[in-house]
Amino acid sequence: MIGALFVSFRPKQWLKNLLVFAGLVFSRNLFDPTNFLRSLGGFVAFCLLSSAVYLVNDLADLEKDRLHPLKRSRPIASGRLQPGAAKVAAAVVAAVALAGSFALDWRFGLVGSAYFLLEVAYSFRLKHLVVLDVMTVAAGFALRAVAGTVLVHVTISSWLFVCTILFALFISLAKRRHELLFLEGGGTGHRAVLENYSETLLDQMMAVATSSAVIAYCLYTIAPETVAKFGTHDLMLTVPFVLYGIYRYLYLVYRREMGGAPEQALLTDAPLAVDVLLWMASVVVAIYVRF
Repeated sequence: MIGALFVSFRPKQWLKNLLVFAGLVFSRNLFDPTNFLRSLGGFVAFCLLSSAVYLVNDLADLEKDRLHPLKRSRPIASGRLQPGAAKVAAAVVAAVALAGSFALDWRFGLVGSAYFLLEVAYSFRLKHLVVLDVMTVAAGFALRAVAGTVLVHVTISSWLFVCTILFALFISLAKRRHELLFLEGGGTGHRAVLENYSETLLDQMMAVATSSAVIAYCLYTIAPETVAKFGTHDLMLTVPFVLYGIYRYLYLVYRREMGGAPEQALLTDAPLAVDVLLWMASVVVAIYVRF
């Protein structure tokens, strides 16, 4: 049961919570030991919160997951983890995570609570509402970014907030497209909201989100306030890595049919993984290193 419970926590999905460190990096506190440890604690708290949410989501989608070619093998859907045990685990993990969040910072605790409540609402209702479903997913990413800035006592940059939402929308829309095209019956048996989407609509929405995200990031790197904050124009040199990452992911979505599992694409596609690492390294060099 412990093994089944750990699988239900979806540790591969914890990669999303690295966004908590964005505030640490872009506030120029990366090498401050106290702030780094606070951000690390925040990362752990969000990993636990998101794992509790995954348990809630699997319980809410139990019958529909059994119709999904991949999700039917999840511990709850397959019967390896009993629903009663999953409910208790979700409650305990959420309680521990929220208690730890408030111990770190009461404002961080409020953001964590907002994230948890939003994701629970998504599991039971919001994911059934067209457009709001993907916007809720994007909001969850934005709350991760907000939480990270709270921990280092800075106000989230409007650029960071906008870029986070736009990139998250792009990923979420790509996932909806994959579900619509590659699940039996158009995926409606698993996710009823897909009846309201079409391939053309999702392609157009992805194009808007992708273009907006690239433009927003480019404008951020050359904005006067950005140059004044970091004392350099070097951040614009990170743009090629962002462009390649988006183009590579579009290739994986349209040619390799990998849009259904973003974390799997990042972990298994070497060019994408290397590009993300190079982008992260280039951001650190641009912000912290002076030649």
